[in-house]
Amino acid sequence: MFSSTIVAPVTPPGEGGVCILRLSGPESLDILEQVFSGQVAAREMLPRRLYLGSLHDLTGQVIDHVFSVHMPAPHSYTGEHVVELHCHGGSLIRRLVIDLLLSCGARMASPGEFTQRAFLNGKLDLTQAESVANLIGARSLRASQQALGQLEGKLSRRIHFFADVLKRMLVEIEACIDFPDDEVEIVDRVNILERSMSLKHQMSDLLNSFDTGRILREGLSLLIVGRPNVGKSSLLNSLLGEQRAIVTDIPGTTRDTIEESIEFAGFPVRLIDTAGVRHTNDPVERLGVERTKSQLALSDLILLVVDASQPVHEDDCLAAKLCPPDKTLLILNKSDLPFSFQVNDLGKFSLQVEVSAKYGLHLDALQSAVKSFFDGDGSSVGSGEDLMINDRRHYDALLASRRSLQSFTESLSRPEVPLECLAFDLRSCLDGLGVITGETTPDDILTQIFSRFCIGK
Repeated sequence: MFSSTIVAPVTPPGEGGVCILRLSGPESLDILEQVFSGQVAAREMLPRRLYLGSLHDLTGQVIDHVFSVHMPAPHSYTGEHVVELHCHGGSLIRRLVIDLLLSCGARMASPGEFTQRAFLNGKLDLTQAESVANLIGARSLRASQQALGQLEGKLSRRIHFFADVLKRMLVEIEACIDFPDDEVEIVDRVNILERSMSLKHQMSDLLNSFDTGRILREGLSLLIVGRPNVGKSSLLNSLLGEQRAIVTDIPGTTRDTIEESIEFAGFPVRLIDTAGVRHTNDPVERLGVERTKSQLALSDLILLVVDASQPVHEDDCLAAKLCPPDKTLLILNKSDLPFSFQVNDLGKFSLQVEVSAKYGLHLDALQSAVKSFFDGDGSSVGSGEDLMINDRRHYDALLASRRSLQSFTESLSRPEVPLECLAFDLRSCLDGLGVITGETTPDDILTQIFSRFCIGK
């Protein structure tokens, strides 16, 4: 338990109907007793029930009428004595109440300190603690479902399952090390090899989920590319559902990138409309084309738009040469008109979708194609049954753990390798898993993790 009592608002800054202030620490109830007056005394309040009363300063001057609730240790978010005050949401009231609580012995909480205390008091492991920030920052329904699953312990349970398998194998090997004079070797190398190979495959499956998990958490960028007047800006407007970009028949209308954020195909997406790619002597337009080229390498997926009602233009080919086929989705626009475009003349693009940006037709097919590109059919993501890793720290630690397991499996089939070396590989593998859950995470890494949280969480 910590010796200090911390306080912070847990509702966002600004004016509102209610502001919630949270105290956590050993003196929480003592502080409440000094400043709260109601029909029930602070120490007689039943846990987890709201009580109406007056909040007054140390001279007895009433500051506000508030609701108060007490959550005694260890049955609270932090595992400590927690008090919450629900006061009116004005900025002046908030400041007066915080100043009052500070004068009674509390101190302002650091960013993420409530969740850090929950972690250090064993209420959450590190993956669950990190999911709190992910849940708050989620920008799509699927991202929030992923974060919620992690908060509920889905990733933790999988990592602990891996660790349990490793520990059982380690016990068998260490038993043989401790009793070297036994006539019968304790270690069943064939059986352990089968179990370790199965575990390695399961680790690989989880590692392979990182790209999709990262995109769900951080979002992806869709770059709209093509020659002038093929409907790039019209496509942007259709996807946004508003007239964000100017659309005219004049080539070169869009001379700079236009960016907007939406939720698309279940992902948080940054849509980027670019200047039309063509041979031009206009210096401003050429700068726009150069900016388009610089964005290509940074995008997660390129939407190469062509006018399917016209034959292939040389500027279509120019745009196509800039787009890597493995991360390009060919958009055959103006599908409401007779089809004149010869796709084979453009190059090899296996991913193709026909749409009409002007009339908003077949955008569902575009959404399905984007979803399929990043996570297959997408049917399981967000259903609550899948499991992904979405944090680089988790990925690196699990990758290191799998390397140690790979070294273990290679050494296991070589009788000349001492059992002590096998045990070392398994311990290294366990250490990697412990970094994920926080059991072996260095203090400086913990500080970095919780410093990214907002104050009050």
